[in-house]
Amino acid sequence: MTVKSRLVYGWLAVILIVDQLTKWIIDRTMPLHYSIPVIDGFLSLTYIRNTGAAFGIFADSHAAFRLPFLIVVSLVAIGFILTMLRRLPQQEKGLITALSLILGGAIGNLIDRIVYGEVIDFLDFYMGKYHWPAFNVADSCITMGVSITVYYLIKAKGEDPFAAS
Repeated sequence: MTVKSRLVYGWLAVILIVDQLTKWIIDRTMPLHYSIPVIDGFLSLTYIRNTGAAFGIFADSHAAFRLPFLIVVSLVAIGFILTMLRRLPQQEKGLITALSLILGGAIGNLIDRIVYGEVIDFLDFYMGKYHWPAFNVADSCITMGVSITVYYLIKAKGEDPFAAS
């Protein structure tokens, strides 16, 4: 097994275990829409089911369209990420990690869509009446992975980090 494969599989294992375990715990221990303050005025654990995509996009669409569409989009994104991972040279550990985070998050939320028909969210950050949309571990991994990828692409200054050296 190559260094790249170990890195990807390692991240996938950690992300999927933590993501699915936290969602399972929330689903089994909290009623839907129940909220537990963790840091008053800033963070609560709030059990939400997101039928849409990020920030509830497509949530009001008919389920017969929405669910198959979001599953197909997830599968296409996963295929794209796998293609990028194959192209990356082994020494690009930062980008391999970033794409692994995105891949793990995409797979974690895809599992929810297939199993529940929606995604379990529970991290609820807010200040006063201003709430960030609830999210989960998979969403956090996607956000971190995208941020790291953007950093590396900016740092590359026009060079293709995906080109084999």
